[in-house]
Amino acid sequence: MTYDKKKLVNEVRDYFMIGTGMVSYCIGWTIFLLPNNIPTGAVPGIASVLFWGMGIPVQVSYFVINAILLLFALKILGFKFCIKTIYAVLVLTAVTTVVQKFSAGVHLLHDQPFMASIIGAIFCGSGIGLGFSFHGSTGGTDIIAAIVNKYRDISLGRVVMLCDIIIISSCYLVFHDWEKLIYGYVVLLITSFCIDQVVQQTHRSVQFFIISDKYKEIASRIAVYPHRGATVIEAHGFYTGHEVKMLFIMAKRRESSIIFSIINEIDPKAFVTQTNVIGVYGEGFDKFKVRSSHPSRSHQITPEQRIALDN
Repeated sequence: MTYDKKKLVNEVRDYFMIGTGMVSYCIGWTIFLLPNNIPTGAVPGIASVLFWGMGIPVQVSYFVINAILLLFALKILGFKFCIKTIYAVLVLTAVTTVVQKFSAGVHLLHDQPFMASIIGAIFCGSGIGLGFSFHGSTGGTDIIAAIVNKYRDISLGRVVMLCDIIIISSCYLVFHDWEKLIYGYVVLLITSFCIDQVVQQTHRSVQFFIISDKYKEIASRIAVYPHRGATVIEAHGFYTGHEVKMLFIMAKRRESSIIFSIINEIDPKAFVTQTNVIGVYGEGFDKFKVRSSHPSRSHQITPEQRIALDN
């Protein structure tokens, strides 16, 4: 598979999974949360508070807030992120319109608001997590979370939760009902947990150690697709006394089946180990999130001083 074809396939996959995530979010929001009057966060929550408290039309405040956030996202996160975010917002709007039309009169769990909060939060959190995992978002506080996560090693779910706690708390000024606020907090906690779980699962990486006489052919195939590099390690068999070559390869977990297929096709007798890793940083994987305590001082250290410090 050529690089351009692989890139096209990845783009189609991203848009499909973002759409799936928005459908999941729509189900949780319009079927379980809205009919049971359970408050939510994000920009819709802000727009609702402004409408109830100040009479500002929700569509005006919703558009203005998202427009400002998208301008920041365009500069910080890039054009690609904004395009997929706009796509996600359009899909969510369309799906919500359809679902509300066909679910009119349907009121699930009307006498069990706590269960409605849990189920709705699971659908919403999973949907947002899918959007993040495939380089998109639902807009609003998701954009703030993505910007913070770009520069600080703070989980996406935690940032969304902190923003939405403030929004949910402000709903008390309108509802004057502590019970509804508690249900809103339950939704936030479960949503943030689901976001982190989905993102971690989709970004999980694995490492391979492969011992095979056909290591060059295996490494060449894997370099083409799934486009992963390999490191050759000189090894020595203790019992056989033979010198062997061992490949060390890092890959995304979803690419494991492809790598195993390549190995099985080239050398079914190869010795392979696969292990999960907590984090992989560098080209092709996640970026480093390092904060220097004294950036100005580090630039003033000369090479000679750095060697002295190391010693």
